[in-house]
Amino acid sequence: MIPSGTTFQAPQASAGSRIIGLGSYQPETVVSNHDLAARMDTSDEWIRDRVGIVNRRFAAKDEGVVEMAVIAGTKAIDDAGLTPSDIGAVIVATCTMPSTIPNAAAQVADRIGVKAAPAFDLNAACAGFCYAVATGADLVRAGTAKHVLVIGAEKLTDWTDQDDRSTAIIFADGAGAVVIGASEENQIGPVAWGSAGDLSEAITIADRDSFIHQEGQSVFRWATTQIAPVAIRAAELAGVALSDVDVFAPHQANLRIIEAIAKRLRNNGAREDLKVARDIVESGNTSSASIPMALDHMRAAGEISSGDVVLMVGFGAGLSYAGQVVRCP
Repeated sequence: MIPSGTTFQAPQASAGSRIIGLGSYQPETVVSNHDLAARMDTSDEWIRDRVGIVNRRFAAKDEGVVEMAVIAGTKAIDDAGLTPSDIGAVIVATCTMPSTIPNAAAQVADRIGVKAAPAFDLNAACAGFCYAVATGADLVRAGTAKHVLVIGAEKLTDWTDQDDRSTAIIFADGAGAVVIGASEENQIGPVAWGSAGDLSEAITIADRDSFIHQEGQSVFRWATTQIAPVAIRAAELAGVALSDVDVFAPHQANLRIIEAIAKRLRNNGAREDLKVARDIVESGNTSSASIPMALDHMRAAGEISSGDVVLMVGFGAGLSYAGQVVRCP
């Protein structure tokens, strides 16, 4: 028998954590506003005015959450200069798997070549990526895993009624990923997160035979009034002034929401030249995939650079929200 009061050996903790790799994937099929207008009562002008989207990507029938996550995850591992054998845990943030068992993460890990690593899914809908980054960063800092692969992947078209104008114009498919590793100086700030369960009926999928239902006006009011304080709190927790933030990368829910939050940040001290992710214009709303996809696209376009201070904030069904400050790899 182990004597009472015995102290068990603990993992070797790290001083901090950081994002060391970034990758993303989008399906080939581009669906424009004009394509949607050909099948429903809408127009390019109407969609641009309400959500800011011009184009979005739809996955093929044989292209699911797992397939997209594998591509994005592989790119992030390559970008980090690692191999699959270096990954100690895999987290997939998703709310659109066709079934809950088996989870996406174990399948993704196996297909990438990450053998015998812990792998689990995390469902916080559009806030899922930020939740997963917080979880992965803690695993690294605690010494539980040396490197964690975090992926946001969604096939929202499987759960969207393509004849419902209120949702069909918004949702799209894709995946984004990061690799989190140890760092002598912490480069992933503490998470500011929470939920508003009293508003959980605002975004729902009733059952496996149902499509996404969204109370657009309720979500819009909540996001434009409640999310800026979350972003501000994330900066405070990281010990960063808003004026020191180079890039604001919110969940790509709606361009009007993004611009409203960015305006509030500028009114509270953020720079006028703050770079704001507007990937929704060409990618649509991809839920948990939207933030890493946006960052990868901005980096590829030369709009952000390694070392930039990035303020991320995700928000959506639950209603759940989370945000943190990170440095761009």
